[in-house]
Amino acid sequence: MPRSRPKLTHLDAANRPTMVDVGAKTATLREASAEAIVKLPAAVARELKRTGHRTRKGPVFDTAIVAGVMAAKKTHEIIPFCHPLPLERCTVDISDLAGSRVRIVCTVAVHHKTGVEMEALVGASAAALTLYDMCKALSHDIEIGPVRLLSKRGGKRDFNRKSPRADRSRGKP
Repeated sequence: MPRSRPKLTHLDAANRPTMVDVGAKTATLREASAEAIVKLPAAVARELKRTGHRTRKGPVFDTAIVAGVMAAKKTHEIIPFCHPLPLERCTVDISDLAGSRVRIVCTVAVHHKTGVEMEALVGASAAALTLYDMCKALSHDIEIGPVRLLSKRGGKRDFNRKSPRADRSRGKP
């Protein structure tokens, strides 16, 4: 039996943009994690390590963490059809990787009728942009990306980038 094409949820019957109606959905625990990779020039990475991740603008990683949390909380103000969500948890973890790269992971959770993938993605992106902003005096040759969803739980289906089989509806084929 052929599979039907996926339906875009933000279009109404007349193909006009619309916010998804979540009124009839049940509130459940929704969680998501997203990552952003920031590639630094080697000299910038060395300088950040030498200074304990500080620049003249202040503590780079700490400021990026605060920016990521603030952005996740305001996702509905940035992405037009996102519902405002009272986030119950938002963490931003930043770590140095090999090859002058920095990994930012934003994890968000809420009990609600809609998911928090966009909040996690916006949080990780804002933290990466803040890192860029705080280091651009050292070099403009900083790259951001990829930014991607790592996992989501709750709602119609779960997703886990580390396990392709987890992208199925609650264990059903």
